[in-house]
Amino acid sequence: MKGLTIRNLTRQAVLGSLFVKASKKILPSWEVSLVFIGEVRAKRLNKDLRGKTYTPNVLSYALNEKHGEIFICPKSAEKQASEFGLSLRDFMLLLFIHGLLHLKGYRHGTTMERYERKVLTQIVGT
Repeated sequence: MKGLTIRNLTRQAVLGSLFVKASKKILPSWEVSLVFIGEVRAKRLNKDLRGKTYTPNVLSYALNEKHGEIFICPKSAEKQASEFGLSLRDFMLLLFIHGLLHLKGYRHGTTMERYERKVLTQIVGT
């Protein structure tokens, strides 16, 4: 099964259709699971899987060549959205795009950042 599965384990409302558009645009042949998680779970996952002790806003993991998981922490994202000049909705979408690009093989840098903004603009029109 290709596509996007979304699970929201938080009280933050999310607009799934925007995430579906991003997934189809960047990784159309992948099966991606997107999970919205709280700060405690995000911090624990970061510690268990990466050995890091801070609460991340996004984590992404390829499970195999065509299946990946992305975790977004809305509380962490909420604290940073204004630094990027974005609403929480758009910033969480940007984080999802960021995670998708990591699954696709991109590494942090100017090229990745430009592509993130380009896709965000194409989806939300800002």
